[in-house]
Amino acid sequence: MNENVRQEELLVAYLSIWNNRKVSDGGGREVLQELIRRELLDENAHPRARKPVLEKFYLSIKRVMESSLSEEMKNAIVMAYITELERL
Repeated sequence: MNENVRQEELLVAYLSIWNNRKVSDGGGREVLQELIRRELLDENAHPRARKPVLEKFYLSIKRVMESSLSEEMKNAIVMAYITELERL
């Protein structure tokens, strides 16, 4: 249960960084993983305007690190990005 609470906190922190990102079907690890995967694949952009995965990774990590989140949350979100990048 503690892990689920942690995942919910990570999801809330992630959504606080990205404008116009809404989640309607609950939360947790699977939702956060899907949001990060979509971000890395640049699926929110028009197909002709999409950036390469590593460029999106860099921009996403930079945005996380420049945010006002706690260091612990920043590190947890960065680790989630790294995990998803390794899966791609």
